[in-house]
Amino acid sequence: MGKRFYYFLLFAISVSFLFGFASTENKKTDKNPKVDQCYACHKEIENLPKDFLEIDVHRHANLMCSSCHGGDPNSSDQEIAMSPSKGFIGVPKRKDIPKFCGKCHSNIDFMRVYQPRIATDQVSQYYTSVHGKKLLTGDENVAECSSCHTAHSILPAKDPRSSVYALNVPNTCNKCHGNSTLMKKYNIPVNQFEEYSKSVHGIALLKNKDLGAPACNNCHGNHGATPPGVASVSHVCGTCHISNMEYFNATRMSKAFEEQDFHGCEQCHGNHGVQKPNDEMIGVGKESKCIDCHTNGDEGYTVSKKIYSSLIQLKNKYDTANAKYLEVKQKGMNDVEIGFQLQDAKQALIQSRTLIHTFDSTKVGTKAKEGVDFSNKASFLAQKEIDEYYTRRNGFAVATLAFLVFVIALYFKIKDKGKKVS
Repeated sequence: MGKRFYYFLLFAISVSFLFGFASTENKKTDKNPKVDQCYACHKEIENLPKDFLEIDVHRHANLMCSSCHGGDPNSSDQEIAMSPSKGFIGVPKRKDIPKFCGKCHSNIDFMRVYQPRIATDQVSQYYTSVHGKKLLTGDENVAECSSCHTAHSILPAKDPRSSVYALNVPNTCNKCHGNSTLMKKYNIPVNQFEEYSKSVHGIALLKNKDLGAPACNNCHGNHGATPPGVASVSHVCGTCHISNMEYFNATRMSKAFEEQDFHGCEQCHGNHGVQKPNDEMIGVGKESKCIDCHTNGDEGYTVSKKIYSSLIQLKNKYDTANAKYLEVKQKGMNDVEIGFQLQDAKQALIQSRTLIHTFDSTKVGTKAKEGVDFSNKASFLAQKEIDEYYTRRNGFAVATLAFLVFVIALYFKIKDKGKKVS
């Protein structure tokens, strides 16, 4: 009797729990119906937007068509569903899209439900951009939210399928900035993407898939996109190239550049088509950037020659030592200490090249001298190992020859004894 009672009690509790759970689900369904009649109808008549994705972030967050377009998602009657009295607004006007998206994305109380750390100042940033300013003047050719993020296929920026994923950003920007008809109205060239693709940054990002390499938005900004000004170019480049920026900004050259409306780093390295720098950019040779401004006889010309001389001396010494180091490794000799010396020499070479941005031949020369000393020591140690290798090999050859002579002599001795015995 006792067991039956407990079994009955357990059964009753289970049934109560199930009914309670079902009741809760029904309440949820009442507030947020599983069937979005707008979506269901448009899907049935095959009239979904061309860019529609089932995995769009808004659908993933259980937002419906009506969340943006208004209307009654519970009604299958078109007149009721799309009635203005139900809040239906249809497709928002292009000029209203930033504020339209901002209804949610500028509301921290709403957005923290989905992403507690998400920024909610995108709209205010947008209106500081070239795009936003022109949109306010009535120019509807410029980019707004859906131009970059799309309308119905929005995915997180970390999703490789997203239009704003790092690898996809250059192509997303190029949709407009590669359109010659559109850009002609603003007198903007359309070769930025082509130049960028061949640049050191573009190759790193697009070819080598290095997500740490800068795309358009890393230099121009995201929602507040605008070309960097004269005073900000070196700071933009300096977000990655910190030492170069600090050295350059502390020089007289920095102030002179600003006074003459030169764009800092861009003046020597370019902007979209930045190439991997080389030592020939300094000095007074054909590839030198210094002779764009300096001529034979002025201080800058002389300083440039001295800096180039220090760098080339170090590079040549390092290359010589490295060649010997590789020979030591190939011969199987002790290369440990040589490797340490070469690491120090390579670091000195990198630092010397960075110090170019001080435009101080003494600083570059001092650091280059350190590298030369490390390289010379590495060469000396490597040569010792190479000489030791040949000493050992020659010694082994002499010993082998002596042993061979001994064996031959022994052979004839034994043969001679054999003849006497017989």
